[in-house]
Order: sequence, then C-alpha cells, then structure tokens
Amino acid sequence: MERTELVSELKSWYRGEGLDETHALMTIIPEEVEISEVEETLQTLKCLGWVCVRGRNFSARLNRRMVLCESRETVKEETVPPEVVPTDDGEAWPIIIIGEAQAAAEEFNTKLKGLLQAEGKTMEDLKSLLPSAPPPTSSTESILRAVRDLLDKTTKPADGGSYCRLRMFSGALPTPLGEEPFDHWLEQAWLMVEETECSDREKRRRLMGSLKGPALEIIKAVRHTNPDASPKECLEAIESTFGSAESGDDLYFAFRLMQQQKGEKLSDFLRRLERSLAKVIQRSGLPASYMDRARLEQLLRGATASDLMLIQLRLRERKAAPPNFLQLLTEIRAEEEYEASRKKLSASVHQVHANPEVCIRQAEIQSLKAEIKELKSMVASVVTKSAHVKDDYIEDTPRSTPPGPENRQDTELAALKKQLK
Repeated sequence: MERTELVSELKSWYRGEGLDETHALMTIIPEEVEISEVEETLQTLKCLGWVCVRGRNFSARLNRRMVLCESRETVKEETVPPEVVPTDDGEAWPIIIIGEAQAAAEEFNTKLKGLLQAEGKTMEDLKSLLPSAPPPTSSTESILRAVRDLLDKTTKPADGGSYCRLRMFSGALPTPLGEEPFDHWLEQAWLMVEETECSDREKRRRLMGSLKGPALEIIKAVRHTNPDASPKECLEAIESTFGSAESGDDLYFAFRLMQQQKGEKLSDFLRRLERSLAKVIQRSGLPASYMDRARLEQLLRGATASDLMLIQLRLRERKAAPPNFLQLLTEIRAEEEYEASRKKLSASVHQVHANPEVCIRQAEIQSLKAEIKELKSMVASVVTKSAHVKDDYIEDTPRSTPPGPENRQDTELAALKKQLK
C-alpha cells in the first residue's frame, strides 16, 4: 500500500474518531505487539510528547496492524521522522502523518468550493468580484491571490479571544471533582453552539474537547453512525442520554408545585422558577408565548413568605400584561434593597435611643452601692455602741451583792430590749 493511500486511510480514520488532524498519526506494527509497547516506543520521540493509542485495525493487504494514535504535541513534517525503531531493535515501524502542505491544500479546496457554491459564482466570476486585482489566469499563484482577497472581504473575523473553554464533563455520578454538573455544562454547550460564529467542525471539536468517559463514547457512536452529524445533533444525543427523561407535561406539573422555601428571598425564588420554566419550554410543555404569564402566576401562588412585597409591587393587578423575567427581577431586587436599607436605619435609631437608658441604669447602680455602704457603716456603729453599753452596765452593777439567776436574766432581757429599741 502506497504512502498516499495510508494518508487517505488516516484521514477517514481520525475523522471518525473525532481527533484533531494536527495531533493524529498512524503507525503500522506487527500483530503481536501490545498497545503499551506502541505508546512507549512512540513516546521516545520528543517531538510527539505524550502519545495515546485511540484505535486499532488489521490490514489484510499488509498483513499487519494499523494503529491510530494521538500525540500531545503538534505533528510537523520537519520534526516527525518517517519511521521509528521499537525498543527491542526489531523492524522499524512507519509513521504516517498529514503534512501541513497537504492539510492546507485540502482546507483551501474545501473553502474554495464552499465559498463559490454559497455565492453562486465560478472561477470566471472572480474577475468581476475583484476589479482592482489582476485578472486571474490559469496559474495557481494568481488564483490563490484572488481567492485570498475575496475571503478577506467576505468572511467574518474569528472569535478566538472571546470564547470561553467548556469545562470537562464525563457523565459519571456522583460528579467527579473538577467536572461540571450536567445541567450547567449543557447550558454552556448550547450557548456555545447557538451563539458562537465559527464552523460546525470547530464547534464539534470544542464539544469533544470537553467530554471524556461515557459522554465521549456517546459522541463517538453518533459520529460513527453519521460522520457529518451537526453539533446540535451531538448535544441532543448527550441530553437524551444523561438528561432527565421527564416529558414536558411532567416538568410543567413540577413547575406548578414549586413553593418559596423558608428563608429564601423572593428574587432567588424567581431565578429558581425561571430555570424550571426554561426546561418546560425546551421540552414543549408550554408554548413560549405563555412564558411571562405562567411565571407571574406561579410567583404569586408560590411566594407564601413575601405577601407584603407582592402587594407593594402590585403584581396581582398586572396579570393582564405580565412583565418579562428581567423586568420582574429588577423590580423585586429594588424592593429587597429598599427593605434592607429600612431595617438598617431602624436598627441604628434603636441603638441611639438605647444609650440614655444605659446611663440611667448605671447611675442607679452607683446610688445603690453608696446606700449599701452607708448602711454597713451604720450597722457597725450600732454594734460598737451596744458593746459599750454592756460594759457600762457591768461596771455599774454592785459586785458585793451578785444577783440571783432570775434577776440576772431579767436584767439581761431589759438590756437587750433597750439595744433593740
């Protein structure tokens, strides 16, 4: 098999596997060689970097196995050798790549045919399209110059810098660390497919670059069935595999049962309603023309903790001409900010009036402390006086005639009554 035929085989193979042509290569090995040995041998070439085997196919004509590989580094004609010697010093393995010149020529032919077909023009019409350019002749140089000028005038600039790369998604549950949940990834993917101004081929490349594991296998199966599948068909296959199996009616019923949670702000509840309503519209559970009305009705029905705010916004009176999502969200956010500012103001006023009460209480405490101290001193003076009175009484009593037990008790009782008074 000639090398040109091998290059043609490589082209159809890497497209079916969804690989980038600048990182795809093919080698021909004996049938008994293992995959690990192929990867180790190719990784000895520093110009390829890390190499991974993506597919194997046996060629009856060559009586050998053809192996499709993907390299981390970009394959270039001037750096990649035509063959590589295995680690066991056996027969050299040929390396087949798509050269830059050949890839550029193929891309040029594709663009030229597509451009002329879209414009309804032929090669003879290039002269009238570009009157300032020299007339195209049969030479390749003049044709390339004319088509290059035409492409510069008609094509739109690429959006290389404005594109945000999609995060990885594998379809594994629970969602692995570093991967995006399916709903978030699907929203970003649809936005990229519908809004990005680039070719379908580039959109498919970006989609496949963000997939791995079971999700990538689904896209490969779609591409195997239909190599020219559009990015929308690929996303629909991913959504039907990993998305919810509920119908539009089921989603609409779940939307009608949504309620505001405890402690949830009204604006957050509105955002949650919008996400659910978008799924209902996508699954044809409700016509898009009824979207604003259904959103407002469910907001009034489910916002059980924000009745006062709904009254202030007069939303019940606006059912006939309901606002859209952005208008409704703006009004609710403004009302929430107003209530928050009023709460801060009332809290500060309450704090200012609380200071005199604190001062009065402190003054009362100090006064009580002074009264207690004075009472303690008075009690101490009373105890001292009672002791002196007792001593004087003892001295005044005649010692020669000691009183009897009954008289002594009466005397002590009288002294105690006097002290008590």
